[in-house]
Amino acid sequence: MTGHVIARRTIIASAASAALAGPAVAQAAIPIIDTHVHLFDPRRPQGVPYSGPRGEPPQIALPEIYHPLAAPTGIVGAIVVEASGWVEDNLWILERARSDPMFVGVVGRLSPDKPEFPEFLERFSKDPLWRGIRFAQVWVKDGDRMSLKPGMVDGLKRLAGLDQTLDMANPSFDLLQAALLVTDAVPELRLVMDHMPSLDPTPETQPLYDRLITELAQRPNFFLKLSQVIHKDAVGNKDVRLAAHRARLDRLMAAFGEDRVMFGTDWPNSVGTATIPETVALVKEYFGGKPRMTAEKYFWRNSARIYKWQPRLPAQPR
Repeated sequence: MTGHVIARRTIIASAASAALAGPAVAQAAIPIIDTHVHLFDPRRPQGVPYSGPRGEPPQIALPEIYHPLAAPTGIVGAIVVEASGWVEDNLWILERARSDPMFVGVVGRLSPDKPEFPEFLERFSKDPLWRGIRFAQVWVKDGDRMSLKPGMVDGLKRLAGLDQTLDMANPSFDLLQAALLVTDAVPELRLVMDHMPSLDPTPETQPLYDRLITELAQRPNFFLKLSQVIHKDAVGNKDVRLAAHRARLDRLMAAFGEDRVMFGTDWPNSVGTATIPETVALVKEYFGGKPRMTAEKYFWRNSARIYKWQPRLPAQPR
């Protein structure tokens, strides 16, 4: 299946999803910045290390495919998050993002503990679209004892010194504990946990989940994306109804507040689970019952403050 066939099918699905918006009509005028989009092209001669979700055909994820899918839903801007561990692909996504002014930022991927990190970070940071890095494996374990990798703190301090962000994903209990180590070691660093609603605690792990959420909520530079709200459960089922997700959204909003959450579609990793219109409709319904400023913070204001992106189009808010 080509990327353009996928795009046409998703556009058709958007019409069917419009009826889901319901109470969100009042929030339709709020511009949306999608803080989590991936770009890659498996047709490249060298291939790609990641080409979309398991169980789906390889995706072609390019600006010319994403833009017409996103624009009808009210999305006016997007931030690309690197899905490749190849250093040279940071330049590739910067070039793709530069080609379409809908894209207001790029979160690359570099290893902060590597000796070459300062050189690469300085080089890519010269591009004004560069907003930070995504890196998760910051820790090592010795039995039950977790610590940050050697050299990690120095690299993360360098990142913070450039006023950039660290994205981490995908959420797990180990990753949340590692986030605590990072926020303690480099408290000035803005740390963004991607896809926080996708972590499903069991009755046995609920106390640990609650403890970690409580501790992370005390770190003022810890932020999260309410993305992957619609996700498949352990047996592969999904539910696009708000009622199925409200309790977890309420829990995260109560813990972190309206100033520390952001919107993201996770396209095209979301293919086969949730279309862009389904995702937008669900969160519009959820925030449609809240004050307009709360919704604006979630849909664009917080991302402007956290990622410090600059608008490239008149429709992108300032």
